[in-house]
Amino acid sequence: MKKIIQTSDAPAAIGPYAQATLVNGTLYISGQIPVDAETGKLMEGIEKETHQVMKNLKAILDAAEMDFGHAVKASIFLKNMDDFAVVNEIYASYFDSGVYPARETVQVSCLPKNVDVEISMIAFKE
Repeated sequence: MKKIIQTSDAPAAIGPYAQATLVNGTLYISGQIPVDAETGKLMEGIEKETHQVMKNLKAILDAAEMDFGHAVKASIFLKNMDDFAVVNEIYASYFDSGVYPARETVQVSCLPKNVDVEISMIAFKE
């Protein structure tokens, strides 16, 4: 059974997609950008942007009664690969040490609203 996951604690979708979809224990989270759900404002600076993206992912995981320990796959999209080390350090801080999901990180030419980072995630819970 497919269930749409929606929470006001993460930014509303800016297009025709769900924040996340839960199917048979697997949660597919749409790419999150650094928009503060409360104010609707974009964060600026790669550190603030990355923390906001992770907070948005956490809010969606919470809405699905999951946490970062349930993450099995993440995709990180960066506008500038020079930001990789900073993003990587902040991203890692949200997981228990050594319990990281599979992941790729790619540089892209442009992201929605011209942000510097976007992260999508897949999580699983039996």
